[in-house]
Amino acid sequence: MAHLYAKYELPPILLVVCQDKGTASWAANPIRIGLPVHTSVAVFPLVLGPDNLPAIIDPDEAAQDLPLSVFSALTHAKDPALPAILETLATALANVGGETAADWAEFTEIGLGNTQACALWRHLMTMRASRFPGSGTLIEETRLKGLAEGRAEGEARSRAEDILRIFTLRGIDVPEPVRERITTCTDLDTLGTWFDRSLTVSAAEDLFTAG
Repeated sequence: MAHLYAKYELPPILLVVCQDKGTASWAANPIRIGLPVHTSVAVFPLVLGPDNLPAIIDPDEAAQDLPLSVFSALTHAKDPALPAILETLATALANVGGETAADWAEFTEIGLGNTQACALWRHLMTMRASRFPGSGTLIEETRLKGLAEGRAEGEARSRAEDILRIFTLRGIDVPEPVRERITTCTDLDTLGTWFDRSLTVSAAEDLFTAG
């Protein structure tokens, strides 16, 4: 805490998130550093637990304060009402959308850890993943998948442009149906075959015929 304060010149807070009252009560005790006769540093953690955070099951209320709603879900991870709490949070995040919602969705998954609650959360996010822009979490997997798909589309578009350019350089007319078929193809293997053929065919229509 002293190091963070000195480095960033900001007042750090030690936040402890607990899922049961007993642990929360224990964690609330101050941490005293120093000799028995002299305390050099005393840290008083801010403890969040099921006893001081309400269970939020109203999507509108959850959307008004996403951080509070996320911590509410994490602290009530052992509550029988957790499915309803997570459903509420998922709905609120989907309604808000954007990078902020995506970050809190990922934070929730990490906070739930390797538990059945986390499996439920991933299931809820699977049904709403398209609403988020988005390490080892579902949000990150969605983001990486989108990047991969974007790269593949870019490669296909570039290969199609190469084929058309070859036809232009060779002085071969490209009818509109042929041009459309080339530019709308997304299969890189097929485009590779057409690229090879574009170097030797005498008519654009022959691009699609082997031999």
